[in-house]
Amino acid sequence: MDLEQPFHGIRSPRVGPATIATLIAAYSERMSTAQFFSHVTAAHLHGLPLPRRFASSGVIHVCVDDPAERQRVRGTVAHHARPGTVRRVDIGGYRVAAPVDVWRQLAAVLSLDELIVMGDALVGGKRPLATMAELRTGVARHAGKRGARRLREALEWVRPGVLSPRETEIRLLLVRAGLPEPEVNAPLTDRSGRKIATGDLVYREYRVLVEYDGEQHRTDEEQYHWDIDRLDAIMEADWRVVRLNKTHIRLKSASAVRKVDTALRDRGWRP
Repeated sequence: MDLEQPFHGIRSPRVGPATIATLIAAYSERMSTAQFFSHVTAAHLHGLPLPRRFASSGVIHVCVDDPAERQRVRGTVAHHARPGTVRRVDIGGYRVAAPVDVWRQLAAVLSLDELIVMGDALVGGKRPLATMAELRTGVARHAGKRGARRLREALEWVRPGVLSPRETEIRLLLVRAGLPEPEVNAPLTDRSGRKIATGDLVYREYRVLVEYDGEQHRTDEEQYHWDIDRLDAIMEADWRVVRLNKTHIRLKSASAVRKVDTALRDRGWRP
C-alpha cells in the first residue's frame, strides 16, 4: 500500500488528495496533550462559515498555552495563547478552541462582514453554538488585541436566528441601503393571526417577505414543489413576496435593493 507523509513523523495510506478532514486526523496522531486545534482549523471543525480563500489552504492551525510546547511543523501554523484565555472543547475526540474564542482568534484576518457572518452562525441555526451574552463577553475579553475594533463593530450587526450566510448578506445589503431592518426567520401569519409559515427576512408591519432561493430550491424537485405551495399560501394571506438569489446579491445588488424598496413603498413604507 502506498504511504504518504502529511506531517513529519506521520505516515498514512495514500487514499487520494488530502482534505482538511484527513489532515486534521493525521496531525492529531502526533499532538501533545498541551496542543489543540485553533483559528481556521477550529472554525472548520465547528462548522462555521469561512471565506473561500481559506477553503483549500491545506494548512493546520495548532495552539498551545505554554510557548515551550509550541512546535513548528511543516504544513502547520503554530499559535500561542496566554494561559486561561482560550477555552477548549471536545469535537469527535479532538481538542478544539471553543466557538466564541475561534471568532475572536479570527478577528485579525476576517473582514467586518465575514465576522458578522460568522457571528450570526454562532448564535443562529437550529442548535446555536453560543449566545449573544457569550459574544459580548468574548468581545470584552478581546479588548486591546488585533482586530478588537472590527470585532466590536461586528457584534453590533450580529442577530440571533439566522440560518445561512446568504440571509446575513441580504440583511446587510438592505439595511446599508437605507431600508428598515427586517426580522430574521420570523413567523408569518394570516389576517386572523394564525401562523402559516416562517419567512427568511420579514417586514411584519408592511407584510413584505424577502426570501433567498438557494440551489436546493431549483435542483431538488420535492423542495421546489413544496416551495410553490408554501409561497402560494403566503401570498393568499396578503403577503408581498420578493425572491432573491445569489446573482442578486453578488452581481445585481442595486436591483435587489430596488425590488425590496418598491415592495415596501407599495405597502406604505416611507423613508
